[in-house]
Amino acid sequence: MDNDFSVDLRDIAATVRTADVIILRFVVVGQRLLLDFRATELDGPLIKVVDPVTSVEERYKDLKRLRPRLAAPDKIIAIWWPRFATSLTSTGLWNDVMQRVSDSGHVESVRRAGEALRELLALERTQQRAAITGEGYRTLWSASPTLR
Repeated sequence: MDNDFSVDLRDIAATVRTADVIILRFVVVGQRLLLDFRATELDGPLIKVVDPVTSVEERYKDLKRLRPRLAAPDKIIAIWWPRFATSLTSTGLWNDVMQRVSDSGHVESVRRAGEALRELLALERTQQRAAITGEGYRTLWSASPTLR
């Protein structure tokens, strides 16, 4: 079951259709999804799962490391996605992402974007499984049948 947070999908979709660089933050997964739609003849858009950073400056440095031939963007938009990553597809937002990547004409970027989504979904499933099994989590209540 997904979180029932109100999300302005039209506003987020408009941002995905127009912004150059976006970072999506998720509920379960600590990693972020970088949507860098900037493209040149040599470099296509970059859709990639990236680690979180501690500051905006660090994000710009990481982006420069990932895209050394491109100038720093004017801004990086951060969007908190309070739903599971699977809802990117069910809400149609992923279609907007893929449309922009596809419109660039860089076939390799389209393939890599699909890989990024699969990686994000696998990370989410791993975290969900860990929460169920308790791996890396601490319980608040004991399952012990004895009364205290």
